[in-house]
Amino acid sequence: MRIAPKLAFLLLLFQACSSGSESAESTDNAGGQAGIEVPEGFKAEVYADDLGKGRHMASRANGDLYLRLSYPENGESIVALRDSNQDGIVDRKVYFEEIDGGTGIKVHNGYLYFSTDTQVFRRRFNGNELVPSGERELILTLAAQNQHAAKPLAFDDEGNMYVTIGAPSNACQDPSRTKGVAGQDPCPLLESSGGIWKFRASTPNQTFEDGENFATGIRHAVGITWNPNHSKLYAMQHGRDQLHEFWPEIYTAKQSAELPGEEFLRIEEGSDFGWPYCYYDWQKRVKLLNPEYGGTGDSIGRCGNVDLPLMGFPGHWAPNAIEFYNQDQFPVNYKGGAFIAFHGSWNRAPFPQEGYRVVFVPFSGPDPISGYQSFATGFSGLNDQPESPASAKYRPCGLAVGSKGSLFISDSQEGRIWRISYEGN
Repeated sequence: MRIAPKLAFLLLLFQACSSGSESAESTDNAGGQAGIEVPEGFKAEVYADDLGKGRHMASRANGDLYLRLSYPENGESIVALRDSNQDGIVDRKVYFEEIDGGTGIKVHNGYLYFSTDTQVFRRRFNGNELVPSGERELILTLAAQNQHAAKPLAFDDEGNMYVTIGAPSNACQDPSRTKGVAGQDPCPLLESSGGIWKFRASTPNQTFEDGENFATGIRHAVGITWNPNHSKLYAMQHGRDQLHEFWPEIYTAKQSAELPGEEFLRIEEGSDFGWPYCYYDWQKRVKLLNPEYGGTGDSIGRCGNVDLPLMGFPGHWAPNAIEFYNQDQFPVNYKGGAFIAFHGSWNRAPFPQEGYRVVFVPFSGPDPISGYQSFATGFSGLNDQPESPASAKYRPCGLAVGSKGSLFISDSQEGRIWRISYEGN
């Protein structure tokens, strides 16, 4: 299934970087600075702080929020948060689950699902309890990987669970990440990784063999979500690295800093987005052949037959979460649109690192209707171009829409969560 561009004007705005509206400086609950900027009419507050290195979040219908930690805090790797009196301040904070850290976490059909890099578990909620009291059930076990190992989760309305199995590779070279080495053709990694697999959400003790390869040619999609309004799976793909470092005769350092694009995908069963043979040039708006497979920087070849993204973003911004907004608190133009959290780059040197922001993409039906708008910025400190990820004060990683319509953003550096609410007309 090849997704063709629908209207020319949809493509003209891909490089838009801001909404053009005024910004409102955010405050925390103690009256100080929350450290980020959001559009006029919105308010950003620190909802919780110093939680540990946060990854994805899940929101429950009663307003409770759950944060998955990449590393356990005092042996426990999920944080449950409750604002009992709805004053915007967390008054209950409970750490639980003595398992390895991870990324994926979702509330689905009365259960809290959560993943490590190799397993998926769930626990049932009983009533309004903050921490689910049901016994931990092992749903899925997968093989260990040495890179791109995060296992984000999504669920449809028919009892299926979707799990990213990222490719443990940059461009399917052997040896990996080596200058001038051709890619393996066909790439053997695609048999067990480099895509999204579908499993049964309620069947215990599944393994890789119990799953179905739902979509392929996806190097690594950390942000995935099911949009129930249109019964579609959406994802954000991390593009490959090191074009100039490995192929300096083809790509300049500047080209390598901007390419390839980070891809916004709508995924149908059987989709093939072309990795490792192809990458997306967001400036030319075309899939091109990777140099490991004979590409020269403008070669299309076999890439003319793979699926296209809905849109592309500048290279190496590292999209780590996507969340559709289907609540009523925000203005009507946000209804049905998508928020995307960019974790920020590491490999754009000698140019400044980029990303470190949350953007909004307006939708009409199942399709974007224009380019993206920077929604929340300033995470990395005095500017959004740190020298390295380590020098960024905060890095947005997870997103969740609360039961009252606020947007929550988690940070992977200091363990902060922001709550974004709308107070304008």
